[in-house]
Amino acid sequence: MPFLLQVAHHIERFTNAIGKLAYWLVLVMIGVGVWNVLGRYLGNAIGQNLSSNALIETQWYLFDLVFLLGAAYTLQHNEHVRVDVFYARWSRRRQAMADLFGTVVFLIPFSVLAIYFSWGAVLQSWAVRETSPDPGGLARYPIKTMILVSFALLILQGIADAIKNLAILCGHVTTETAANGGEAP
Repeated sequence: MPFLLQVAHHIERFTNAIGKLAYWLVLVMIGVGVWNVLGRYLGNAIGQNLSSNALIETQWYLFDLVFLLGAAYTLQHNEHVRVDVFYARWSRRRQAMADLFGTVVFLIPFSVLAIYFSWGAVLQSWAVRETSPDPGGLARYPIKTMILVSFALLILQGIADAIKNLAILCGHVTTETAANGGEAP
């Protein structure tokens, strides 16, 4: 079990790094969005186009990246949507049992199915080097690839969560140790 907890710890460090990247992408997205708005109004005032379809799509793609890359980070920090009418009152051991069940029965299979059903569309997009239909738009195949990456990251984080919850259920670690990826608090 100590080896598996170390694996979970490494997965969580990786997820955390990806989440911090998504955090910085929010700032870039806001900057691009501000430029798009200012460029449109300032451009109208001076009679020059200061924005473009590529910049507008860049803003959309950055939003996509924040959402797709932030999903596993949100799961890691237990900030996803949860109806916790009962969950909040349960013991940590019972919460671990519910989380393990949800991860193994719902999260991982759903993520595998999402990858399976998205794979063909992503491959097709790469095969034709799909681009935006708008003039000056961006390539679509790289952002479509991020769908696969996002669900792979969710699977990895799900594995880390499953390891930690299994360790709690087996009594190998305290809840504080599991929350720290197998390291003492």
